[in-house]
Amino acid sequence: LAGPGISSYADDPAGAGASLKPCLDKAMQIVPAEQQRETPTYLGATAGMRLLRKENSTKAEQVFAEVSKAIGEYPVDFRGARILTGSEEGSFGWITVNYLLETLVKFSFAGKWEHPQDTEVLGALDLGGASTQITFQPGVSVEDRNTSVFFRLYGTNYSLYSHSYLCYGQSQALKMLLAALHQASSSAQFSHPCYPRGYQENITVAELYDSPCVRAPSSASPERVLTVTGTGNPAACGTAVQRLFNFS
Repeated sequence: LAGPGISSYADDPAGAGASLKPCLDKAMQIVPAEQQRETPTYLGATAGMRLLRKENSTKAEQVFAEVSKAIGEYPVDFRGARILTGSEEGSFGWITVNYLLETLVKFSFAGKWEHPQDTEVLGALDLGGASTQITFQPGVSVEDRNTSVFFRLYGTNYSLYSHSYLCYGQSQALKMLLAALHQASSSAQFSHPCYPRGYQENITVAELYDSPCVRAPSSASPERVLTVTGTGNPAACGTAVQRLFNFS
């Protein structure tokens, strides 16, 4: 699916529905016509929509209404659109990776679908735009029930650890970094060690702080323009990024 996620259409909900059409058209070419009406179809939204729901639940509902309308125009058994939990997002990604690598089920020489012997299932790391997930078989019991997932797939039981870190996807983590640099400088002109030397960018306070992942300082006026200048300093960049994490 090309283009941004459905949460980017907060101010143009109809565009969210339209953005799914190329994907659905492709599916209609692949699924045989006589099986389309009995093909269960779900839309699972991820962290971008989790953040939009926090920020503006009305806009989130409008986006869901439009994507549901778009999918409803296709001859499939539509089962609804909803926001996935972080552990669902992580574990569905884990299933996809292992299914494609044939560690869960494999078509044998005998012409049967079988559980492959002696293959190791893999863990999955997923870096998204607004969150990042880690999912694997821990080999010990998981102490926090919220991160514990159980599946029975193709006749085999799997107990997984799955955790999602909201705001630590690429675009939101970069936003948190920019906000931290702005607040440390407390000036409208500040430098960014991770940007190339000589690169310059203008951004308003409103654009920088338009997400629940960053909290604007009360002194900052929304229309104020900030000028960010790159210094291309890898060591300082690494230090600045590390400060976003709580390693305790």
